[in-house]
Amino acid sequence: MNDAPGGRRWTLLPRSLRYRLLLFLLGAMLTSALIQGLSAYRNALMETDEIFDYQMQQVALSLRAGMGTGLPLTLGEEQSIDLIVQVWGLDGTPLYRSAGPDWLPQRAVLGFSNVALRGKRYRVFAVQGRFQVVQVAQDIAVRQRMAGQLAWRTVLPTALMLPLLALVVWWVVSHSLAPLERVRQQLSRRVAQDLAPVDEADVPSEVQPLVSELNSLLARVGQAFEAQQHFVADAAHELRSPLAALKLQLQSVRRAPDETARAQALERLGQGIDRASHLIEQLLALARQDSAKTPAPAQAIALDQLCRDAVVDGATLAHARGIDLGLGRCDEVRVDGHPEALTMLLRNLLDNGIKYGRSRVDLSLERSGGQALLVVEDDGPGIPDAERGRVFDRFYRSESQAQQAPGTGLGLALVRSIAQDHGATLRLGHSTALGGLRVEMALPLGSTPGRAQSPSPSL
Repeated sequence: MNDAPGGRRWTLLPRSLRYRLLLFLLGAMLTSALIQGLSAYRNALMETDEIFDYQMQQVALSLRAGMGTGLPLTLGEEQSIDLIVQVWGLDGTPLYRSAGPDWLPQRAVLGFSNVALRGKRYRVFAVQGRFQVVQVAQDIAVRQRMAGQLAWRTVLPTALMLPLLALVVWWVVSHSLAPLERVRQQLSRRVAQDLAPVDEADVPSEVQPLVSELNSLLARVGQAFEAQQHFVADAAHELRSPLAALKLQLQSVRRAPDETARAQALERLGQGIDRASHLIEQLLALARQDSAKTPAPAQAIALDQLCRDAVVDGATLAHARGIDLGLGRCDEVRVDGHPEALTMLLRNLLDNGIKYGRSRVDLSLERSGGQALLVVEDDGPGIPDAERGRVFDRFYRSESQAQQAPGTGLGLALVRSIAQDHGATLRLGHSTALGGLRVEMALPLGSTPGRAQSPSPSL
């Protein structure tokens, strides 16, 4: 794979899985046929060498036995296609030679040898008798030609079967990839809102994990899409009332009969703007938290320092409302997470305590059984047991909360979302020390946050 100009990457292999399978399988078949042909040729050549060597040896031995008288022989005129025979006397006199254009060397090496003569190579067998030397030779090209014919006869059936095998391979590959094509067609025909799972019937086991993960992704996207729709609907509903109230308060300012009434109307308008601003801020914070489901890598955080900073930041609001905001036990604790999100969580917990508390809100942090235990307590009215399972829902506010202080119903929903992303456990209970609400959160120490746990409704 090479880098081409413009950042494009080129590869010698096609991107199609079908073409890759066909290319490799057909290439393997062709390579196998070539190897089979070479092996057949080599085996045939070895067998022909053995047969012809034996034939040459028998011819030479029979001529040696038949010419034992030592009488000179007339040179033969008959044509021999395969074998060349020459007989020499011990003194070098030619006694017999089969017809042919070539003469073998007079000095022969007894036994088998290979001789190059006039651009040809001969296989020669020489044997010496009492009165003569017999030489039998054969052109090696004859043996090779015959071995090639034998090898071709062996490979021919395979060569004839190659086209049929190629068709079978093409059919098998196409049939095996048909489920993938079916999945592709299912997805191509869908509209953007159709997030139903893909049919996994007849999907190969090798592709099953991929389709399962795709269905899991579609399910998560469906849940996110549904949550987004609910969020938009709820936000539109919740924003309608503050905006209508602001419009009425603006009309009251315009219709005020005197400066005193106008001042009161302006004060109520300012309070309405503050409430609307707080609602929009909470909505934006919750939207950011929900959209950050693939956050940056967690980092080590000094949670005790975040607690101290949160108490300092909330001190002004607590003092304005006559609340004693304090930090109790604060052990040195480090957790893995995201400082911005945890700061938002602490701010919402303290704001909630300051809003509903009567005179005191306490924050504490301690190590407990390999976890960081964060506790916020107040001396307010608390939350009834029957409603603790619902206060984490968006925009939900109990009657006691609505009567006690204005709010949006998003604070604890935001706290739950952040806690889930950090693998924390949330619990609501009754504060034995202050008599109000006790919010307890347990986070894992010094490890990457695990999967979120659902908040328990009560201690």
